[in-house]
Amino acid sequence: MSDVVASDQLGVRAAVSAFLGRYRGQTRVHTDSDLRVFLRWCTDRDLNPLTLCRVDVERYVRWLQEIRRYQPSTVSRRLSVVVGFYRTCVIDTVLEHSPADYVRRPTVPAESQTLGLGHLQFEALITTARQSTNPNDFALIALLGLLGLRIFEACGASIADLGEEHGHRVLRVHGKGGKVVLVPLPPAVARAIDRAVEERPSGPILRNTIGARMDRHAATRRLKHLAATTGIWMPRMHPHMLRHTFVTTMLDAGVSLRDVQIAARHADPKTTMRYDRARKNLDRHPNYILAAYMASGT
Repeated sequence: MSDVVASDQLGVRAAVSAFLGRYRGQTRVHTDSDLRVFLRWCTDRDLNPLTLCRVDVERYVRWLQEIRRYQPSTVSRRLSVVVGFYRTCVIDTVLEHSPADYVRRPTVPAESQTLGLGHLQFEALITTARQSTNPNDFALIALLGLLGLRIFEACGASIADLGEEHGHRVLRVHGKGGKVVLVPLPPAVARAIDRAVEERPSGPILRNTIGARMDRHAATRRLKHLAATTGIWMPRMHPHMLRHTFVTTMLDAGVSLRDVQIAARHADPKTTMRYDRARKNLDRHPNYILAAYMASGT
């Protein structure tokens, strides 16, 4: 029996390795993380991932929705990883059919559920970060909110990634899927980075309190501290809110949707449009019209 179990485990490991081998960089890290949630779910129920049927995958989806209470977008993403894993197993002839075929996907709202900061809130946060005694605070807000970097891109940025191209100061950003892009640095962002770097010739741009490279957890703590100091109240303050703010503030400033898509490096314009819809749904909500109409009585 132990030989059978060991053989099953080796088969799963080989299948996982073959699947993850298709990805690079942070995309591989995040895909690995999502797949491990599924594999752990299987292990906790004594299920072999390579012998599952469609009903089992449906149970996993319901577990994500009802027990873990994840947002539809998160459930959809994690299910996509499972679908991709089994598709690779079929391609590699590990399985004849994928148990994830025909699994019902959750409906993802057309607008983003993440709310960005308003213009005045964003200005106040920038001012607080600029006045902070911790030079990493201003650089963190600038990288996330003024350059629109993802948190892993900001934390992964190093002094060696700074340079000049055609008279512009630039930052070489290592993005999703191992893609590398040059992002120009506006003067305010360049000053924030210079303040954080000081005279250091190498190493990370953002550092934590002990001088090591800042990670996403330390960045979230700094962001929550800055928001509290500024007096910004949000149900859940997290780094992606600043990337959302980067998109919506650009749209408010009159930048075209296509140019915002390029700046945010969204592969699909629908992603940018989700941010735009969320912004317009609140800005144009009928509640404001009713309140204005009844102003004399309120």
